[in-house]
Amino acid sequence: MSERYIGLMSGTSLDGVDGVLALCEAAQTRVLQHAYCPFPADLAAELLALNSPGDNELHRAALAANALSRLYAQVVDELLRGANLPASAISAIGAHGQTVRHRPGAFDGTGYTLQLNNPALLAELSGITVVADFRSRDLAAGGQGAPLVPAFHQALFGQAGQTVAVLNIGGISNLSVLRDNAVLGWDCGPGNALMDAWCRRHTGRPYDDEGSWAASGRSHPGLLQQLLQEPYFALPAPKSSGRDLFNPAWLEQRLVSFEALPAEDVQATLTELTARVCAADVLRHAAGSHRLIVCGGGALNLYLMHRLQAYLPALEVTSSEQQGLPPLQVEAAAFAWLARKSLHRETGSLQSVTGARGARVLGAIYPAGAGDRA
Repeated sequence: MSERYIGLMSGTSLDGVDGVLALCEAAQTRVLQHAYCPFPADLAAELLALNSPGDNELHRAALAANALSRLYAQVVDELLRGANLPASAISAIGAHGQTVRHRPGAFDGTGYTLQLNNPALLAELSGITVVADFRSRDLAAGGQGAPLVPAFHQALFGQAGQTVAVLNIGGISNLSVLRDNAVLGWDCGPGNALMDAWCRRHTGRPYDDEGSWAASGRSHPGLLQQLLQEPYFALPAPKSSGRDLFNPAWLEQRLVSFEALPAEDVQATLTELTARVCAADVLRHAAGSHRLIVCGGGALNLYLMHRLQAYLPALEVTSSEQQGLPPLQVEAAAFAWLARKSLHRETGSLQSVTGARGARVLGAIYPAGAGDRA
């Protein structure tokens, strides 16, 4: 039976909210409508600041969660108006929230993952059931809580008898290796997060449009080798990461001996880092694949796509657009799919990806109030 779900995603790139309205079935997900709302500058700045310890964090985090949920509600309203549908036509909203800390297994053996969100407020504002908090159950079961998209990638892009590689490049990059007998997935390392931060600092622009600034510079071999010495890259899967590790402070520590480098050369080197790390994981773990499907904002970085292709000459490096789903819609569609899984009490995680004790039903459900759906 087909049901309509909305998926909302605001990722580590901190640019804004992508939302999709999707028709979901057990074996198929089809996007009907897409909407995007950029973060107001003050909200983006606050969300970025909350990735690090600071003054009065609990108060600030609660207010930022309220502001984010109101922005989510705007995206939901835009999707409904675009599709000319009432709230009652939607089974549920899958709202991921904004990750500000991700420390699986740390400190006490369980660790934590924190996505700012106020799903109760979103349920009130939209009049639609909301599914949120997708990651914490997997952590409670001993898993990484991330990445969660490989199961959706298998449903969307998997092909019988073939190995398919899917690379999502948001703020952090993650790879899914899809096979009939097993699905693997992990965070490779930085995606756009370091490139965006460096671009914002030196040009005032939020990101390097199509990678043109990086393309104007030259990757520096010495700096690249310094960056590649990060121990995370050599860790075996399951593993996941975020801004807790790959942040401007991490970069600054490694730039100490390279302060004379032109800013565009640093940008070129950061682009090379993302391409090199991701390509190495593809070569190591996706043998037999003939195509690398790239989604997320990184798929729009033409220079980054060019560098990936240079490292993977035997593969076709292509955007998910060529597979029927634009790159900025894939993660939002995944959380619509996961919301359906939650409502149907079906497992949404994969033990082979997160390393948990087993697959789990993910998400906490916030029902719409009686009579609220118009």
